[in-house]
Amino acid sequence: MNGIFITGSNTEVGKTTVAVEIARRLSKERKVRARKPVETDCPVVGGEYAPKDALALSEACDNIEPIATICPYCFELEASPEKASHEAGKNLDLEQLVVACRQDVGDDFAVVEGAGGFYSPIADKVLNADLARSLKLPLVIVVRDELGAISQALLTIEAAQKNKLSVACVVLNQIEINTLSNANALEAYTKIPVVCFSLTNLEQFWVDIEGLV
Repeated sequence: MNGIFITGSNTEVGKTTVAVEIARRLSKERKVRARKPVETDCPVVGGEYAPKDALALSEACDNIEPIATICPYCFELEASPEKASHEAGKNLDLEQLVVACRQDVGDDFAVVEGAGGFYSPIADKVLNADLARSLKLPLVIVVRDELGAISQALLTIEAAQKNKLSVACVVLNQIEINTLSNANALEAYTKIPVVCFSLTNLEQFWVDIEGLV
């Protein structure tokens, strides 16, 4: 399987925003398959789940796929996929997620987005780390650019290496404008490439990350 696995140092760090931009740019050069195997906090629209993140990923890709292929497991409860699936009376396991990520991908480039942080539960007694390890894809670690970002990034890198996973890069997501110098500081502690992301400077983001993904 060819592609990347986008994970985060925590929840609400902007994984989907970064994943959408990567998928959008790569789609100009190759066939990209977006995969968000499970999503929670999905509203029901017209009797069907409307997974917001998966829909955004779908729109970023040139090829049209059924949303059920991109995100086959949707839950209304705003909780971890493990809890949300239990509350819905479904036993979601690792093999189901692996199959969902690989479905119809073939030799195309897969942009796979996890749910929550690297060590967040994503299925029954399964962490995002377990899914990433099963897929054997390089990681793009998204970290919110804020105080504490250096520690969060280094801990997630360490966790990835402990799981014998390669890390393509760390993306510092500047959700709010700040004057921090986390990128320069982080580069002193790791050889993993560090890329800055801001919605106000997407061209520079792509210049910096293109050769890494």
